[in-house]
Amino acid sequence: MKNWQEISNLNAFDTPLFVVYEARLKSNIEMALVMLSGNVDRFRPHIKTHKIGEVIQLFSEYQIRKIKCATIAEAELAAANGMNDILIAYQPVGFKINRLMELMLAFPECQFSCLVDNPDTADQIAMVALEHQLEVAVYVDLNTGMNRTGFPVDGNVIGFCLALSGIKGLKLKGLHAYDGHLHDQDPAVRAEKARPALEKILADAGELAKLGISDLKIVAGGSNTFSFYASREGVECSPGTFVFWDDNYTRHLPELEFQPAALLICTVISLPAPDLICVDLGYKSVSSENPLEKRVLFPWNEDLTPYGHSEEHLTLKHTTSGKYKIGDRIYGLPYHVCPTCALYEEAQVVRGRQIETSWKIKARDKKISI
Repeated sequence: MKNWQEISNLNAFDTPLFVVYEARLKSNIEMALVMLSGNVDRFRPHIKTHKIGEVIQLFSEYQIRKIKCATIAEAELAAANGMNDILIAYQPVGFKINRLMELMLAFPECQFSCLVDNPDTADQIAMVALEHQLEVAVYVDLNTGMNRTGFPVDGNVIGFCLALSGIKGLKLKGLHAYDGHLHDQDPAVRAEKARPALEKILADAGELAKLGISDLKIVAGGSNTFSFYASREGVECSPGTFVFWDDNYTRHLPELEFQPAALLICTVISLPAPDLICVDLGYKSVSSENPLEKRVLFPWNEDLTPYGHSEEHLTLKHTTSGKYKIGDRIYGLPYHVCPTCALYEEAQVVRGRQIETSWKIKARDKKISI
């Protein structure tokens, strides 16, 4: 639909705004489930993109009961909003172990799990768990090439899993792999690069089953390899960006037809030169880890080109004399929506053509109560 982004009551709001289009968000959830043939048991969406309780509640409406997250705050938000199987895709170290125990004690009805990639940290988690009379479910984090965290996928995974299974205070739950380093635009190339690691993981899981460690779950991938893992039985998929989508994935994951469901709205605040406008979308309001041209796209104003960026200002070159005036509202599509979302306290929610409510981006905080 042309100009689907337009909001009729926009003048009642200050900018910059982070706006979410609820109908599109729901459509993206439905599309993800279609890719999994409706099998919610294979769906463990990552909530790091949105960090919003109301989105988690929407998951429940689709019978989604398990999620993946990255922080204790996200895990607490998920538990408080109805999720009962929560994988913290992070290895807790130091004080985070204590926070994990507090979380488990606060929500005893939830099954929490975390990642481990080395025996020393596993021993530390187990020791603190036993002090609290708890047992922690763990997934072995496997390094499949991203080189961020993880036990080497081509190493002795079986031996490591056998060692973990013998540690009192831990319960080996499964194997986890995230291959966010695979960025090829051709989905067939991405799939071919992801396949060897998955085959090794499946083979190791099969050998472990013969050794008495059965029913291990395999959680793999993000949005970039979702189309590959969705086609493989026995693998739980955990995309996150799919709920909102963004310019980056629109460009680089052509096989996925998710719709942008979150936009930025800014206001023209100055006309500093005949070919320049300045808007109130500084790098405190849009993720700016990428080069200037890869921070925000203006699909409905294609004559605009980013020129300069500072904390509260974004200057844009244009080629249409007299087109823009101070006070104009401009809609932008973030290049990387996940860190952009976390810059806002709340999302304005669009239903139909109007902003009707707002959702707190609660887990942008490092701590909620735990």
